[in-house]
Amino acid sequence: MEKIYKKARAKINLSLEVLEKRKDNYHNLQSVFQKINLYDELWIQKTNTNQIEITTNIETLNNQENIIYKAYIKLKEKYQKITGIHVTINKKIPMQAGLAGGSTDCASFILTMNELFSLNMSKNEMEEIGKELGADVVPCFYNQAVFAEGIGEKITPIDTTFKYYIVIIQPKMSCNTKEMYQKIDQQEQKIKQNTAKLIVQALEQNQLKLMADNLYNRFEEVIENKELIEEIKEELVKQGACGSLLTGSGSCVFGLFENKEIAQKAYQNLKDKYQTYLCCSYNSKRGLRKEMK
Repeated sequence: MEKIYKKARAKINLSLEVLEKRKDNYHNLQSVFQKINLYDELWIQKTNTNQIEITTNIETLNNQENIIYKAYIKLKEKYQKITGIHVTINKKIPMQAGLAGGSTDCASFILTMNELFSLNMSKNEMEEIGKELGADVVPCFYNQAVFAEGIGEKITPIDTTFKYYIVIIQPKMSCNTKEMYQKIDQQEQKIKQNTAKLIVQALEQNQLKLMADNLYNRFEEVIENKELIEEIKEELVKQGACGSLLTGSGSCVFGLFENKEIAQKAYQNLKDKYQTYLCCSYNSKRGLRKEMK
């Protein structure tokens, strides 16, 4: 096999609690990640060179700061059988939006390299490499809802096939994640301990209202331009969302909808005012990605 195509799916955070800062300067987290059907497309092909070439529809990604470039270098240092490759990326997931576009591309790339070069990496080996590249990479190996702890590397898959609809809005603002973590460090610790547990229960029991009532993201407390975020959340609710939340450290905001018709109507009403995406939850029936054995 000389060329492989992959869909790298985005995620939203249904719950995101930031806990204590660690000695390595990372923060411990508790979060419920939900994969969605918005995805980037990756084509990875062997070449006769001894290096990586990256082509994307976003010119700024075609450089050595790309997380896929970093993953290739790390894999090549470990596995001598890896030769040159060409990676084509069709970016559909908005960047710097809290949807893990880079992390999910990285996870899909590692899975593909394992297959393309018959590296026979175990699940744990792939996750160890992913963890070194970014906190969101490990949850992105899973094409389903998961509960993530630690810096995102401790994963508990959630037993669910719950399908619900999501409208995502990307406001015209940027978020400085490092500064947001610093602001959280300056606050007193406020832990909503039952939020994640109740959302896991809601996913397992297909209870959208229970989920919507317990959405929580610590970053909402410290994000700049809170007024804009709250305005978008309120607008989504007015359009029929059961609940709304910032995802990751922003800037995207999502609303949860009980059926496709209401979500489609909301999308139509909002798309001319905002950069808007209509999606649904994605939970693979196989649970873990089939490549991770």
